[in-house]
Amino acid sequence: MKMLKVNREDKIPIWQQLLDQAIHHITTGKWPPGELLPPSRELALLVGVSRSTIQIVYEELFSRGYTVTNWRGGTRVSEWGLKANSAEETTSHGPSTPALPLLNTAVDELNSWFRGTENPNVEIDFCPHEPYLDEHFQKNWRQSFLQASSEADLTTWGYGNPYGFTPLREQIQRYLTFERGVHVDIDQIILTSGAQHSIDLIAQALLTEGETVSVEDPGFPAAWMTMKYRRMNVVSVPVDEYGIQVNRIHPQSKLIFVTPSHQCAVGVIMSEPRRQQLLQKSAQEQFWIVEDDYDGEFRYRGGPLPTLFSQQPQNTLYMMSFSKMVAPGIRISAVIGPKDAIRQLAQVQALTYRHLPIMEQLTLSHFIEHGHFMRHMRRARNVYRRRHEAMTKAIMATGLAERFKLSGIETGLHMLLEAEESFDEEAMTNLALDKGIRVYPLSKYCLETNRKGWVLGFAKVDEGAIEEGINRLAKILL
Repeated sequence: MKMLKVNREDKIPIWQQLLDQAIHHITTGKWPPGELLPPSRELALLVGVSRSTIQIVYEELFSRGYTVTNWRGGTRVSEWGLKANSAEETTSHGPSTPALPLLNTAVDELNSWFRGTENPNVEIDFCPHEPYLDEHFQKNWRQSFLQASSEADLTTWGYGNPYGFTPLREQIQRYLTFERGVHVDIDQIILTSGAQHSIDLIAQALLTEGETVSVEDPGFPAAWMTMKYRRMNVVSVPVDEYGIQVNRIHPQSKLIFVTPSHQCAVGVIMSEPRRQQLLQKSAQEQFWIVEDDYDGEFRYRGGPLPTLFSQQPQNTLYMMSFSKMVAPGIRISAVIGPKDAIRQLAQVQALTYRHLPIMEQLTLSHFIEHGHFMRHMRRARNVYRRRHEAMTKAIMATGLAERFKLSGIETGLHMLLEAEESFDEEAMTNLALDKGIRVYPLSKYCLETNRKGWVLGFAKVDEGAIEEGINRLAKILL
């Protein structure tokens, strides 16, 4: 029998040294299955340690299944030890992961839509996805973070409400009442970690696999990608200068996803006749309207437009996000809807996510309650107004608006410069990238339509860079 040895200069406890050696001897076959181990008193004398140390080793071997004991036969090496090691040697890898072509394709497309073609030489990025942030925001957010964490009591850190942190939902409730004219009860609000999370909850809670969902085209790619991944039948509905063409909505639709305040990509505002047509059709045919108000807060002619939800709350789900209003990194959004529908979403949330991380909710609640949010919004609106004006002027001055169709200039953080369908959008996008200008192709927002052009964001580009970037773009496109 292979003997155990003690290294008294080793910092590892003696019992652990002996146990590691014993396990090694068993798994390598040096102590073969069925071999009788010496009595603890005898082995202790042979190794030169106390009997209690050997007893600890024997107890550990038995509890881990390396040995079996019999009141007559003593302690023997089990059959399992060597077999376990043999299995490890013959199995070089675990089960293969399944092929998920739909998921992989969607993620690749989504990354391409978000970031465009990566290029380290980009000098001016007309990104339409991210808002303006400054040192004032960073300072105030840090202050809210520190104060919120110091004021939180121990009960805050337990398992939370799947609807979301109640004080934050109360802050959102007040904001909707006073700023948007939307009056709801607290249990009509559920918090999520972004638009994609919201759409995924809606698909799981309110739809059945295979049902038909209609989306704007061009539109919000994450909406149809998420719905497709949840095995919905996604159909596109064209968009014109008045918004989604309601008469083209698929007759079997169970849900329609719209961005009426500032159409995602094209940028137009859904006209009042179209709004009424959509609301009437939804009431008659009993389908859900998902209203994504992602940047409708930022309007340059008057205040924000009335929501569809405020006109027909019984079958409308209103999505608001702090990604554009504050920062994408905090990952907090909300869905507002009928109580029964929101309860269904909360049930799915409780099962799959439980609830959102508490620290971000605490911080945002403090941020709103202490006035930082509204001050940030006022500051951001002033910045956006200046940058919106600089972008519009530059496009007009360079003649781009004469060669291409400009739309989406009344609201939001981007506008569209649309080309004819025969235009080589990809070549011009790459040429602009070579010149240090990143623009975002309209084709990336299209599901089935073949529209071409560029979605130009201005939130993160200062006025001087806007003028320079549009001038460079004009030299490429004209």
